[in-house]
Amino acid sequence: MQYRFIPHLTDDDLLRIQTDGLRHTVHQAWKSPQYRAKLEACGARPEDIASIDDLRRLPTVDADDLRQGYPLPLLCVPPREVVRIHASSGTTGKKKILAYTQRDVDMLSLQIARCYELAGFTPDDRMQVAVGYGLWTAGAGFQAGSERLGMLTVPVGPGNLDTHLQLLQDLGATGFTATASMALLLAEEVERAGLRQKIRLRRMVCGSETRSEKMRQTIEDKLGLDGCFDIAGMTEMYGPGTAIDCPHHTGLHYWGDLFLIEVLDPDTLQPVPDGEVGEMVVTSLRKEATPLLRYRTHDLSRILPGQCACGLNMPRHDRILGRSDDMIVYRGVNIYPGQIVEAIALFPELGGEYQVELSRDERSLDHMTLTVERAENQSSGIDAGLARTLEERLHKSLMARISVSVTDYAALPRTFSKSRRIVDKRT
Repeated sequence: MQYRFIPHLTDDDLLRIQTDGLRHTVHQAWKSPQYRAKLEACGARPEDIASIDDLRRLPTVDADDLRQGYPLPLLCVPPREVVRIHASSGTTGKKKILAYTQRDVDMLSLQIARCYELAGFTPDDRMQVAVGYGLWTAGAGFQAGSERLGMLTVPVGPGNLDTHLQLLQDLGATGFTATASMALLLAEEVERAGLRQKIRLRRMVCGSETRSEKMRQTIEDKLGLDGCFDIAGMTEMYGPGTAIDCPHHTGLHYWGDLFLIEVLDPDTLQPVPDGEVGEMVVTSLRKEATPLLRYRTHDLSRILPGQCACGLNMPRHDRILGRSDDMIVYRGVNIYPGQIVEAIALFPELGGEYQVELSRDERSLDHMTLTVERAENQSSGIDAGLARTLEERLHKSLMARISVSVTDYAALPRTFSKSRRIVDKRT
């Protein structure tokens, strides 16, 4: 298939682009006193980079490096070349601010346009944007990517459900971009209000939080969509649009001509084999203002080997399974939210929404309770047996005793932004 924004690249093409891009990034990073000190400490200089195998000679950086260089950390261009800044959505301490040259801004819109194109959108579509604007990259990025593809773009922002529903009817948007939680909330309201035949939605793009397959299927079924797509990204990597799943939903294609992604053991920082879970560590290949050198994302995923059935020759990683710093430590066992999602997915009688509550009793003994919604239209008569079976499955896979409670469909809170799935009351 021919694309306007996604290049057709052979393996040799990708290797050449990645090698040249790595050399560019190291040369660019050398201009930053912060980066230069790290490179010198590792004994690495720009002229030493001959191939992507030299990547492992380079130091890693993380969020602390961005905070230490506040307000314009790791800056590799003269300040007069900075045309924009964006910041992470973190709520503690100083924000991580990233600088952008005009070329960086253009690359942000390009990678999102690619994602929309892979999801099947064309200039004939209309895109309604339901994510946040301001310092965060999402709103500005999705709007720019939508416009770059040529779609009529409706920039509503998060929340404002009544406004969204009215504009969907009046303007006939065929696409919708939101968090998965917002998409589910919209789908349920469309169904409740009987609006499905009054809107023209055909595809959705969801990001900013982990979304299960059950959640995707629920959104698609309630709205009668042709597809609901999982998009990845982060402010440090320009913004959203670094990867997206294709209609086959077998992993997320990431733009291998824009980024190198390693998957490393988060403790040893040694590579793990393809197919095994580790921490994603990212190196940018074209960024100018704030290039990334082996940036530790703390996102847990795995590289998916082999060619996708869609035929696109771009590498793939799995959905984000959690974060290395979001790990739950419960009675000496390390548990990631993605492991809970995988266990729930084994039960067709259950929906995709859940919440974990951690507490500590007067004896200082920890307790974990998992509340999971019943699938829509399922009877409550099997709740007790279903809870016991899931408890057994979790104990077998996690080696931890977790109490399970099955509740009604739509009983857990819905939100316009990210759902709060872990509630830790241990103090």
